[in-house]
Amino acid sequence: MKQIQAVIRPEKLDSVKDALVDIGINGMTVTTVQGFGRQMGHTEVYRGVKIEARLLTKVMITTVVNDDKVDAVLEAVKTAARTGEVGDGKIIVTPVEASIRIRTGESGEATLA
Repeated sequence: MKQIQAVIRPEKLDSVKDALVDIGINGMTVTTVQGFGRQMGHTEVYRGVKIEARLLTKVMITTVVNDDKVDAVLEAVKTAARTGEVGDGKIIVTPVEASIRIRTGESGEATLA
């Protein structure tokens, strides 16, 4: 099993979620996060005053999938989240040692369905 975390633009959340549901991913956690990458924040003008936003608001989607679904998930997220501009986000894939459904005590791949 693998955990996939995708940090994306907030306006792309619905399209990424729909793309994941379309390929059979039926569980994910969505968190609002702040950070910076190559963009290094941005500058806005509010009531004539220049304001520097050093941290940008992004959305992080986390899901755990069977190994055979990793490539499909990566492609779905890349396609749905891409704008072609700096700041589209990142995808991180990490191994999962265990997954346990609290309600039933089931463990392993059975918890992903």
